[in-house]
Amino acid sequence: MKRKTLLTKSYMDFGLLILRLSVGALMLLGHGLPKLRSFESSFHKFPDPIGLGSELSYLLAVFAEVLCSIALILGWYTRLAVIPLMILMVVVITTIHIDDPWNKKEFALMYLIPYLTIFFTGPGKFSLNRR
Repeated sequence: MKRKTLLTKSYMDFGLLILRLSVGALMLLGHGLPKLRSFESSFHKFPDPIGLGSELSYLLAVFAEVLCSIALILGWYTRLAVIPLMILMVVVITTIHIDDPWNKKEFALMYLIPYLTIFFTGPGKFSLNRR
């Protein structure tokens, strides 16, 4: 029975690794790096959904999408790293896409759900947190 438990735990840790790597890389490559590359042209034009100003909103989005995604991929301070990402997705759902059809909100939810999962489960043993 003990061997089966260890095998199940290994599968769970491997699953968490796949989840962290995939959702972190998708956010980083699909959203964070494009924002970083267009920093100069987008910095003053970014939406201000919660009244912090375009520039600060842009910086917070880039922080979450780039730095927190890298931390997530590495499994470094993972639970802390997903908090800004979760907040960002909630803001996107509740302000940016509030009047949009469901399929626009669904995309942000598809990021929020893995972030919540990682927040509650932790990064697994294949992470810098476990080293």
